[in-house]
Amino acid sequence: MAISNPGNSLNVVPGAIQQATSTNYLDFTAGNNDWAQQYLPDLMEKEAEVFGNRTISGFLSQISAEEPMTSDEVVWSEQGRLHLTYTATIKTAASNLVTITDHIDTNAAYTSGSHGIRKGDTVIIASSTNNATVKGYVSAIDVGGDDDDITVLPYNSNDLADARIGMADSDSAIIMVYGSEYKKGDDYNGSAKHTANEPSFKTFTNKPIIIKDYYEVSGSDTSRVGWVEVSAENGTSGYLWYLKAEADTRARFTDYLEMAMLEGEKVANDSTVDSTLFAADKPTGTEGLFAAIESRGNITTGVTGVNAATDLAEFDAILAEFDKQGAIEEYMMFVNRSTSLAIDDMLASMNSYGAGGTSYGVFNNSEDMALNLGFSGFRRGSYDFYKSDFRYLNDKGTRGSINDADTVNAIRGVLVPAGTSTVYDQQLGRNMRRPFLHVRYRASQTDDRRMKTWITGSVGAATSTLDAMQVNFLSERCLVTQGANNFMLMK
Repeated sequence: MAISNPGNSLNVVPGAIQQATSTNYLDFTAGNNDWAQQYLPDLMEKEAEVFGNRTISGFLSQISAEEPMTSDEVVWSEQGRLHLTYTATIKTAASNLVTITDHIDTNAAYTSGSHGIRKGDTVIIASSTNNATVKGYVSAIDVGGDDDDITVLPYNSNDLADARIGMADSDSAIIMVYGSEYKKGDDYNGSAKHTANEPSFKTFTNKPIIIKDYYEVSGSDTSRVGWVEVSAENGTSGYLWYLKAEADTRARFTDYLEMAMLEGEKVANDSTVDSTLFAADKPTGTEGLFAAIESRGNITTGVTGVNAATDLAEFDAILAEFDKQGAIEEYMMFVNRSTSLAIDDMLASMNSYGAGGTSYGVFNNSEDMALNLGFSGFRRGSYDFYKSDFRYLNDKGTRGSINDADTVNAIRGVLVPAGTSTVYDQQLGRNMRRPFLHVRYRASQTDDRRMKTWITGSVGAATSTLDAMQVNFLSERCLVTQGANNFMLMK
């Protein structure tokens, strides 16, 4: 029913009423000069939200703070351990010779002779090779000119090789100072190898990275208004035209600000990153939360190696590790869906009625009400754990698909200590209490680079010869992870 001469018969015979006939319709067939559709297309102006809330940001806003800085690097110091404990090797068991090899925290830099054990100290030596433990007296240090060699005389035997002790040469061991013993009128045996112990601390650094993005629309397109009803990610709704794409770009950039702080990685010495792209300012990367925990924190792979922390035995192992660290009693768990359900199942199995069926009648949980099969937290020992889903680990557009591709290194969740920590601020010159996590961004009285947005181009107030509108986004920031030894990554 095509119109043979559209130029002369464009408005054929209009109908007096809204009724489709053979003479009053317009053809919309693409690719020719006539219009070949009987009815105008029905435009559904409301955008379909097929992915729900697409943004993943919000994790850091819950557990961290933000602070400005003016330099290219942030430096902070953390307390060292108060007590003297080291890894060691039994050098010669028959002559009670022990070699100090490292700090108990192996990620702390150790140099020869930097241990704090002195002559007159009383120590405990535990051999991990043959499960032997002995208490002894340090009778000599710097044996044979080696700064790391000490002589430990056992209190209950002639030497470390005694059958009652059973230590042997080359055995791995842990040595801990628990006190000292001196004879009457004795001094400290002062020498270059017997000096006062200075408080130890560890210094860490991180550098901010510049994150940028932009949205562009041509000047011609800005003059063609096409309204679409949308629901924004922040919960608002209404009508937008070409700025709908700008809102998506802004939301994605906001997510990048958080994702970069989670996934950031420092450039290694053997990295193949092309530094010539940055000229003199070589790319350094930045240490994100996951990298900080992997290098300075704790990692659990769970009992099965698939879902972390799925039974009480694994949680008890987690508690034992936290006891060795700061023993912070409140933790927030941000986990993916499979781990969240596994923890729910673990807690539900503690119910004596769980095996035979769902119980009711406790806390007004009657058979007539909707059954709540989820748990938001629990207490084990002296620790409180609060569980929350981590959308970033579930969404297929983010870590969800990465975890599916590599199940061995998949990140199932992260345990974050609640509260604050005390650190020494190099810029302020004093101790400060801050959240364990906080974002540092570049800012001064002239320029605040926390989240910059500016518009360039010919649209509106023209700023350049570009016949378009560019909306620019920029931030310069890094994440400070204090006390990473109190964090745990679930893999």
